[in-house]
Amino acid sequence: MSLDIQKIREDFPILKQQIYKRPLIYFDNAASTQKPRQVIDAIRYYYESDNCNIHRGVHYLSVKATEAYEEARREIRHFINAKSTHEIIFTKGTTESLNLVASSFGKKFIRPGDEVITTIMEHHSNFVPWQQMCLEREARLRVAGIDDQGRLNMEELEGMINEKTRMIALTHVSNVLGTINPVSEIIALAHRHDIPVLIDGAQGISHLPIDVQELDCDFYCFSGHKMYAPMGIGVLYGKERWLEALPPYQMGGEMIREVFVDRTTFNDLPFKFEAGTPNVEGVAGLRSAVKYLQELGMGEIAAYENSLLHYATAKLAPVKDIRIYGTSSQKASLISFLIGNIHPYDAGMVIDKMGIAVRTGHHCAQPLIDYLKIAGTIRTSFAFYNTIEEIDALVKAVYRVREMFS
Repeated sequence: MSLDIQKIREDFPILKQQIYKRPLIYFDNAASTQKPRQVIDAIRYYYESDNCNIHRGVHYLSVKATEAYEEARREIRHFINAKSTHEIIFTKGTTESLNLVASSFGKKFIRPGDEVITTIMEHHSNFVPWQQMCLEREARLRVAGIDDQGRLNMEELEGMINEKTRMIALTHVSNVLGTINPVSEIIALAHRHDIPVLIDGAQGISHLPIDVQELDCDFYCFSGHKMYAPMGIGVLYGKERWLEALPPYQMGGEMIREVFVDRTTFNDLPFKFEAGTPNVEGVAGLRSAVKYLQELGMGEIAAYENSLLHYATAKLAPVKDIRIYGTSSQKASLISFLIGNIHPYDAGMVIDKMGIAVRTGHHCAQPLIDYLKIAGTIRTSFAFYNTIEEIDALVKAVYRVREMFS
């Protein structure tokens, strides 16, 4: 089926507003997507009908809220095709998921002299936790580079693998370049050496159909707020054998089985990693967002967003002095660029006054920005509710920036 974009836009109340007396054009989807009415309604319904803490009560509201919460876990399992609901851990978001694995995996499996491989294109959330863990464990973090098109240097990465390698942790989709990494190839390569692979799926989950069993990844992390769900909720997928092997990340609440004065036993998966009062509201919204995406179809979403990417690239490329960073043929729907010597913050402020939201700066990827020898970029990122007409307005704004600073 083809997407009815105008009908879809009606589902997003925030898109109806005006900014500086202009219709809002929202091109900051890589930072956070807007929320459809269905997600907003799901949150409202929870607070009006089901509001209660879960897993700890036998009364009606607690049982009802618990059932809805665990049904959401089943929906997520189905959405990414995990083998079991035991492999779905609810977290605050991608950042907590990545920190959980880095901390617990490091504590259990990393020894002095061991090595972890990552890439120069990582978001800080998948760079700093491994960097700091390696420093604490006296291990080595090895960083694979990229080519002129923003593609991962696979030969370099493969050459880093040795008997000391304990983990490969990399992003599925670069939040600066848009590059879609060949994660299936990397996972197969790593597994030939019995090395687990963690995928930061923050930018992949809303753009690509994800099947963790087909990928055969050992961990896959993502956030709700980048896939039309609320902020403060995310998922860690991990193969059951790895989650069983890892020690708990936080203590207290639901992750406890029994506590004695001299010892504590921990709960089964997935509760072993879900300490404290959970974000039940966020899970309700995440479940609704997943159902919304499934109804639209991830294949249809990917095809439409790819058409937006190609249109925008073709329209921006002729602009004088424009430099686009990330030109791989395998790319998600975002474009990072600079216009001559104009600082991205200055350009972003002008574009904002024209009612267009874009992101400017280093995008929490300073090692990559330093690698590119620039101060930052202007990043425009598309979602399925964006239109060709909005891209035309962006191109007009870019020409306006050039005129103002010329």
